[in-house]
Amino acid sequence: IFGAGLFVDNDVGACGSTGRGEANLKTCASFMVVEYMRQGVHPEEAALRVMQRIADNTTEPYLLRADGQPAFGPNFYVVNKKGEYAGVNLYKGPRAKFAVHDGTVNKLRDSAYLFES
Repeated sequence: IFGAGLFVDNDVGACGSTGRGEANLKTCASFMVVEYMRQGVHPEEAALRVMQRIADNTTEPYLLRADGQPAFGPNFYVVNKKGEYAGVNLYKGPRAKFAVHDGTVNKLRDSAYLFES
């Protein structure tokens, strides 16, 4: 479903995601990230909380690795109205990066992550 990985509230901020769209839909992930930010939570922490929610709600055996963690890797790209931003992945790794322009220069930054591997 195109657009299902994005939620924007002009009074709060926005969260976009890539990866397994079904996981986002199942947990209303982008919406939840923005709702945490509405409560004053920093974008990175908001996205980490929702990433944990995705991990906790992934129970289908075919979607789990041998260690019980999800066998897929969603990504969140988050910004709030104050201009604070974050990129968050489920797993640490070479693809766990995001690009941002801070008003002066483009930067490639490491994403926060929930699990080491």
